[in-house]
Amino acid sequence: MFPVIKNDLIAPKLHRLVVSAPRVAVARKAGQFVIVRQGVGEERIPLTIGDADPQEGTITLFVQAIGTSTQKIVNTPAGGSLLDVAGPLGMPTEIKTWGRVACVGGGVGTAVLYPMAKALAAAGNEVTTIIGGRSKSIIILADELAAFSHDLRISTDDGSAGCKGFVTDSLGSLLVDEAVRPQAVLAVGPAGMMRAVAEQTRPYGIHTVVSLNPIMIDGTGMCGGCRVQIGDEIKFACVDGPEFDGHQVHFDGLVKRLAMYKAHEENCRLLAS
Repeated sequence: MFPVIKNDLIAPKLHRLVVSAPRVAVARKAGQFVIVRQGVGEERIPLTIGDADPQEGTITLFVQAIGTSTQKIVNTPAGGSLLDVAGPLGMPTEIKTWGRVACVGGGVGTAVLYPMAKALAAAGNEVTTIIGGRSKSIIILADELAAFSHDLRISTDDGSAGCKGFVTDSLGSLLVDEAVRPQAVLAVGPAGMMRAVAEQTRPYGIHTVVSLNPIMIDGTGMCGGCRVQIGDEIKFACVDGPEFDGHQVHFDGLVKRLAMYKAHEENCRLLAS
C-alpha cells in the first residue's frame, strides 16, 4: 500500500496527490511515469511523476478525474492509500544543454511538462515556458514554473488570463525572432496542439519533442496497446517513449487510437453515477 500524504484540488477535476513511494522517489527521472491502481480489481492508470522528494520518500502525481478509475483515485483522501504504484517507467526526458528551450504546455499537459522544464532549467538552459488553456480556471502551476523560467507566457482562449489566443501564437512570436528563437522545443498537451507545434517548428529545423499519451495497460511493452507510428517504425510509448520526435509522429493514427474507447468510457461513467 502507498499512503496518500496530501490531496489538493488545483483546478476543476484536477488533483495534486503527494504519495509515499520511497523507491520510486529515489529512482525517478524527469519524464518518467508510474502505473497506479486505487484498489483490487481496479484499472491500471498511467500517471506522469510530476515531482519527487527522495529525502521524504514522496512523489507528486497530477490526476484529472475523467473516468470512473481516475475519479476513485482523486477520491482517495490524505490518510488513505493506493494499492499499487509501479515504476518509474518509460524513458526519461533527454536533458542536455541546448541553450534556449521553449517548453509548451496545453491544459493538463502543463502538469506533465513541469518536471521536464524544471530539469532542463537545472541543466543550464534558458527556458521560455508557454502554457495555456480554455480559461483562467485551468491554468496550473504558473508560480512553480515562473520560479525557474527565463520567461513565462500564458495564453487563454477567452483572454481571462495572460494573452487571448493559443500557445501556438506565443510560440510563433519566438520562432520569427532569431534573437530569442529556441534551439529545442518540448510540447505536451492535446494531440492537436502538439501536432500544431511540430508543424510550426518544422520549417526552422528545430529539434521538437512531444510527449504522447496513447492507451496504455501494462506499461512494460507486453500489451501493445500504446503503439504509435514514428516515421516508418512502430514504437511503444511505455518503453520507447513517452517522448518522441514531434516531426516523426503519425498524429492521424494517434488521434484515432485515442478515440477508440470514448463511447465505452462514457457508458462506464454513466453506470458508475
